[in-house]
Amino acid sequence: MNFQTPIENIKFIREKQIANFKKLKIRTLGDLLFYFPEQYEDFSDVKEIKELRINESAVIKGKVIDINEEKSLKKRMSVLTILLSDSSASVEVVFFNQGFLKQSIKKGEELILAGKLRFKGRSLYFSPTIFEKADKSELTHLGQVMPVYRETRGLTSRYMRFVLKPLIQRFKDKLPETLPKEVIREHDLMPFKEAFYEIHFPQTMEHAKKARQRFVFEQLFFISLFSLKKKLEIKNEKAQQLEIKNDIIKRLKNSLPYDLTSAQDRVIKEILNDLNIPHPMNRLLQGDVGSGKTVVASAATLNSIRNKTQVVFMAPTEILAKQHFKTVFDVLNRFNVNVGLLTGKEDKYYSYKLKNDTIEISRQKLLEKCKKGEIDVLIGTQALIVKKDKNNKPKVLFKNLGLVIIDEQHRFGVKQRKELCLENNDKIPHLLSMTATPIPRSLALTIWGDLDLSIIDKMPKGRKQVKTSTILPIERQRTYDFILKELKKNNQCFVVCPRIEENEASRLEVKNVKDEYENLKEIFPEFEIEMLHGKMKPKEKEEIMKRFRKKKFQILVSTSVIEVGIDIPDATVILIEGADRFGLAQLHQFRGRVGRSQKQSYCFLATESNSKKTIQRLRAMEKYASGFKLSEIDLKLRGPGDFLGVKQWGFSDYIMEALKDIKMIKKAQKSAKRILPKIKDYPLTLKRLESFEKKVHIE
Repeated sequence: MNFQTPIENIKFIREKQIANFKKLKIRTLGDLLFYFPEQYEDFSDVKEIKELRINESAVIKGKVIDINEEKSLKKRMSVLTILLSDSSASVEVVFFNQGFLKQSIKKGEELILAGKLRFKGRSLYFSPTIFEKADKSELTHLGQVMPVYRETRGLTSRYMRFVLKPLIQRFKDKLPETLPKEVIREHDLMPFKEAFYEIHFPQTMEHAKKARQRFVFEQLFFISLFSLKKKLEIKNEKAQQLEIKNDIIKRLKNSLPYDLTSAQDRVIKEILNDLNIPHPMNRLLQGDVGSGKTVVASAATLNSIRNKTQVVFMAPTEILAKQHFKTVFDVLNRFNVNVGLLTGKEDKYYSYKLKNDTIEISRQKLLEKCKKGEIDVLIGTQALIVKKDKNNKPKVLFKNLGLVIIDEQHRFGVKQRKELCLENNDKIPHLLSMTATPIPRSLALTIWGDLDLSIIDKMPKGRKQVKTSTILPIERQRTYDFILKELKKNNQCFVVCPRIEENEASRLEVKNVKDEYENLKEIFPEFEIEMLHGKMKPKEKEEIMKRFRKKKFQILVSTSVIEVGIDIPDATVILIEGADRFGLAQLHQFRGRVGRSQKQSYCFLATESNSKKTIQRLRAMEKYASGFKLSEIDLKLRGPGDFLGVKQWGFSDYIMEALKDIKMIKKAQKSAKRILPKIKDYPLTLKRLESFEKKVHIE
């Protein structure tokens, strides 16, 4: 057997368990061996029977003296009583409705049991939660630290231990050390072979902790190596050096009806300086909703065009692409720039001459103009991603592509971005990614370590802060009354629900779009209401948003599909149902759907939960308007899994937890920076890095 051996070919795994293993994404021997415990239970402190205290958890060990089973017809249960004895005393061990154990437990056998001493009526007895036979030492986990694995229906942690122990004993000496010895010494890490055994079957809780630290550091180390290597590869590529056109940037600023913030000015300088270097820019622009990222991108666009290069601007949805199209027109309409729009599967596309004139042209003609260099900026969706024709040639070609801008960059995979950047030009164009999702510092250092980061941390003057309130069930009617007042002022309202309909996977009491749509029609009978959700076709969703923007109806009931970028200036209220089911970063994104004008706007966070932790988390939304602050709180409370597709990296839960540890991240990065230039001197480390690169996929 080797690491690629399919789970089906491991002889002592029961055939009926194969499907259960695959539910846990365990498909090969390697997947199984590196399926680490999610926690541990310490059963190492075995007490004498005489030391037991009522209702205290304990582990005991003793010999079976007698076995007796009684059946109660009245209560319809069986009671199996075992008299267990050690050198100090005896105690009755009681199993309810487990008469089948009488066949497997014999007099004279030694058992190890975990449970509690109970007192009921006049009876004193030991109630076990788990037990094992002490004579099967190779399979015994009570009496020591017991690993607990994430389970699925039909596949228990106990069975996982049964399968793993002989496999680990067989393979632990065949696994090579992939960390350089100097790194192990510097950080006092447990050697691989020892850590591999101890993380599954630790001698003590301290051993388990040390083993976890070893593998957490190793994962962070290879993440850092991966990011640093990617960054170095980009710097070794050639790109067009775009001169900074200070005069045109000054003209652009003077043409705007508002002043840029100091943060926007700083970020524009960072981007222009990157464009003026002969290797590709790879920068992430991060800023809250409404902070002015598109204006910054427009400045970079204009500077690139004045260097006689073309620009691609890609958005995650057709609605947002058209929104960016309009914004770019508004910002650049005095600079004689031609802009194309390419979206969806429609037969007609549009090209702005930016002379207050819209020209409707066919897709073929638009692509021809783009190829000839007559389109300065091409804005669109996934339709811009390179597709091949019958001759295996790209359908979207540019005469001289200099800059690629991607909005909400985490919506597009690395592979897609690479295709867009590499297929259309001899030299790699510069890349500017933008996101309104605030990224915690630790994640920016690791998962996006290959990107340079620019942050717009100030909002434009005059923008009113959205007033946010947590709504408990008793306050709901007051909230509806407030929404009614806003609607009567000719304003609009979003209502966000966690689910589309009631009969989805969970039967929990969770508000859903379809029921809430009907409910709100009764509450607000004089107003028009529509609903929107992810099962609708793109054209249908776009038509609904068009009608909402034109104020054809007043309330939109939606799932999280309204999270990104949609601009409805007259929407002044957003009511988020089941707010406790969303992360703070996502709630902040929802809140950004209102407050898009000078009107005062409001966000209501409705929850049915009485949990103090839940209420405390939602209160943070009331206290902080900064997405960056909320992202740090969210990371501490919920972990990194909800941020920008981090889960797609396939890391285990405790590795995900490690992404909150800034100190360990910095230690791993420091070591990675020192090792990367001489990584060929460490062939096993290099091989492990290459394997890591193949495994990491954000598609």
